[in-house]
Amino acid sequence: MKDFLLITPPFTQLNTPYPATAYLKGFLNTKGYSSFQMDLGIEVILELFSAKCLDHIFNTAVENDSVQSENAQRIYTLRADYIQTIDPVVQFLQGKTPILARQICTGNFLPQASRFQQLDELEWAFGSMGIQDQAKHLATLYLEDISDFITECIDANFGFSQYAERLGRSASNFDEIHALLEEDLNYIDSISVKILAQRLQEHAPKLVCISLPFPGNLFSAFRCAQYIKQHHPNIKVAMGGGFPNTELRSLTEPRVFDFVDFISLDDGELPLELIYASLSSADKNFEFKRTFTCINDIVVYNNASTLTDYPQAALGTPDYSDLLLEDYISVIGVANPMHSLWSDGRWNKLTMAHGCYWAKCTFCDVSLDYIKLYEPITAKLLVDRMEEIVAQTGESGFHFVDEAAPPALMRALAIEIIQRKLVVTWWANIRFEKSFTRDLCTLLKHSGCIAVSGGLEVASDRLLKLIDKGVTVEQVARVTNNLTDSGILVHSYLMYGYPTQTIQETIDSLEMVRQLFELGIIQSGFWHQFALTAHSPIGANPDAYGIAPVKESISFAHNDIQFKDKTGIDHAKFSYGLKKSLYNFMHGIGFETPVHKWFDFKVPRTKIKPSFIEDSINSDPFPVSKPSSKPIWLGGTPLVSNHSISKKGKEIEMCQLTMHLKDDCVEISLEQPKATWFLNQIEVLSIFNKEQRTMAQLKADFEIDFDDFEIFWYSKPIMTLKDTGILIM
Repeated sequence: MKDFLLITPPFTQLNTPYPATAYLKGFLNTKGYSSFQMDLGIEVILELFSAKCLDHIFNTAVENDSVQSENAQRIYTLRADYIQTIDPVVQFLQGKTPILARQICTGNFLPQASRFQQLDELEWAFGSMGIQDQAKHLATLYLEDISDFITECIDANFGFSQYAERLGRSASNFDEIHALLEEDLNYIDSISVKILAQRLQEHAPKLVCISLPFPGNLFSAFRCAQYIKQHHPNIKVAMGGGFPNTELRSLTEPRVFDFVDFISLDDGELPLELIYASLSSADKNFEFKRTFTCINDIVVYNNASTLTDYPQAALGTPDYSDLLLEDYISVIGVANPMHSLWSDGRWNKLTMAHGCYWAKCTFCDVSLDYIKLYEPITAKLLVDRMEEIVAQTGESGFHFVDEAAPPALMRALAIEIIQRKLVVTWWANIRFEKSFTRDLCTLLKHSGCIAVSGGLEVASDRLLKLIDKGVTVEQVARVTNNLTDSGILVHSYLMYGYPTQTIQETIDSLEMVRQLFELGIIQSGFWHQFALTAHSPIGANPDAYGIAPVKESISFAHNDIQFKDKTGIDHAKFSYGLKKSLYNFMHGIGFETPVHKWFDFKVPRTKIKPSFIEDSINSDPFPVSKPSSKPIWLGGTPLVSNHSISKKGKEIEMCQLTMHLKDDCVEISLEQPKATWFLNQIEVLSIFNKEQRTMAQLKADFEIDFDDFEIFWYSKPIMTLKDTGILIM
């Protein structure tokens, strides 16, 4: 018997576990509770995409007479080929049979339907992808073909990584979901329930906790809860996660509590602990933390507990045990190195801090605790947890899922990783702020950082100011150039249809994006249309932003708000042109096309100077070190050789310092006394030295024996090292 059963319902992601239950299990471990966690989504996918199940799917589709479209008919006709190949393909995508890549890439191993039509020019689509990635991409298209068949012939709500997402995105009331829950189990539901039933029998939990991160998990979550209530009425069910945090804060619908007993908001650790304590309490006035219950058919929000939430340092290390870590599926849906990070590879997910250190963007839910309450973790504790997780999972890749990772903490994290000589690969979400100097980017790369994603949003300085993003397009250009030059991939979130945005600004924004991609300083991007949310500054004061919300009665989910833009512009019509152009830019083509030509309706030409981004990069001011800055030496010990030169009739003793780097060799010559001083400093400035000196201290030490530290520090030999071994933090 377990105290807790923690469930992530179908479907979230295929390549790696969603971290919510791992965080909760880590916390429960610190309190001595027993728990079991399961990612029901990956378990359902593995059963669904199997030869046995696929055979059943084809038979069911025929019985239902649902094989109607030309594409479905083709897949059904090739059913024997699909049944024969599905198990080997899944095993390949699990990393268990890499040798199959060569067979997949032959072109006649996989049956092909409509998804493969985009591969008319394989060489162009794949670019520099290796054979393993090419095979993963082809295998992904193969799975998507099967997914299309399931959607058309078996379950219209099925999605490769989201299930019945439409329901979750339009659920201002509970009526449609409730009506569907009263229907018989469909094919996908039956698989979910079968697996869930087995786990309930094995672990006999006192409390089932369903983590609900996204709209695409909503219906499945309630199906799971429904099964528990029908077959195990003594087991209590709690629900929390990203969807309740943002969507259910105004909940008044009592029918929800026919399926669940508790719904908690924001940080789940303390609310969950109190919910569990309430199970053995007879106190009718039990004091919960941020928890909805239902009493006499009235939804009650109970936040009476005066206990404070646990600090981040006390939550324990996320625990990924119980999860089927070896069975996750790496897919590559888009032939783009940055896009593949989301779906390819098994990432241990962590946060550097609770909340967002900026928390000002006007489109964001900054009023909610999970964003506005900022609490960072120390770099030492963070790396402690990384080491524990690597030991547990065997995976050394980390995705930091913060809204925006703080630059100062990223710097401290990188130094801690390097000092411990830990070999990890990691990436994070950031703001493109000026703190990301060339030196900081080099340090991050040295520690194992391979990529970042950040919001350029609308590439317009007027709109960025209105968003309160705290950056300019010029600044973004410089930062992305620094990141790219350091070898870090850059993905940018792009937005269109922001309130008051003009057509001219949309076209100009696309031109900015075109230049960024043409110069190669952004490698990936994604356009999304602005969405108004209830808990954002715009949602709180829409009149100030020129929009009019559409009023509707809310009893269930309340976050996304329909609205009318007072500009009268139909921003949705720009979607195709923006996304088509971006797809081409990511593949390195289409730069010569004037941006207004990407649209099949009349739009103005851009007013942006063709060299705007290039000029922004070139105008980056020369970095001058502050007295409080700390120089760090990344290189090893130089080789030293002495020689002399004649200068104005005098013999001057010189030292040649040779630095062997991983990918280069650098030589400089200094006068012998200054060379001796510099060699002594290298030991002190080494990144492995825990006590780092400031520039002021370095200058004072130099000027004990020499004059004009600045002339020495900014001399050609030292500036040569600035590009290879010396970083200023």
